[in-house]
Amino acid sequence: LIGVYTNRHGERWELQLKGSGKTPYSRNGDGRAVLRSSVREFLCSEAMHYLGIPTSRAASLVVSDDDVWRDQFYNGNIKKERGAIVLRLAKSWFRIGSLEILTHSGELDLLRRLLDFIIQEHFPSIAMNDSNRYLEFFSTIVSETANLIALWMSVGFAHGVCNTDNFSLLSITIDYGPFGFMDSYDPNFVPNTSDDERRYKIGNQASVGLFNLSKLLQALKPLLDPRQKQLASQILEGYGEHYYSRFTELFKTKLGLLGENENDNFLIAFLLKVSLLC
Repeated sequence: LIGVYTNRHGERWELQLKGSGKTPYSRNGDGRAVLRSSVREFLCSEAMHYLGIPTSRAASLVVSDDDVWRDQFYNGNIKKERGAIVLRLAKSWFRIGSLEILTHSGELDLLRRLLDFIIQEHFPSIAMNDSNRYLEFFSTIVSETANLIALWMSVGFAHGVCNTDNFSLLSITIDYGPFGFMDSYDPNFVPNTSDDERRYKIGNQASVGLFNLSKLLQALKPLLDPRQKQLASQILEGYGEHYYSRFTELFKTKLGLLGENENDNFLIAFLLKVSLLC
């Protein structure tokens, strides 16, 4: 993260470099990115934006003189590739994992400070003096995450690594590593060649979203009282209904269906099945 930029419209953007090298948070990686994946991130994030799907944006791509060694197909065949750096932007790069790690390490004061900062900066509808602000924060993320994954499904987009480190607290699409668009409907479509167990196949994305939101709830629980914990669990139980409602709405729009009809869902399922058979 290299800084925060406010444009002439008053919009605040966090600027981040992908592929610029190691940071204190690089773990065992080299912090580099190859040209092919950088081009894909640039193109896809911009495409998703113009498809109307919440996403990070790409501002520039610079080719590096550094050699980067990668095993592209995870088959032990390591090759030298050209490196690159993408300057990407988002309103925030905080993820579910950003809160998870603080709870896991027992840094609850820092967790509370970070949450208050995120709410104040990015959730203006939530009052900072509201004792239920963390509950409202969680409720917003549950509904917006359901909306995001329904939007992914509406264009056949599969995110290849749907872990808590790749799920934004602002419910935008981030971290375009392995990803793909289905050419034809296939609930078993997997864009990640290293995902042998098909954990993140496109048919699992809604369920993985629920799993990640349950991890977010676990991270928030030390800051919630017993009543709030119970309400938060009820909110989480409503995730499936949020997702299914938004999914149906999007596919009805695609089909030009107006009003409500008990056969709408049957028609959507039937047409998807026909697409699978084709």
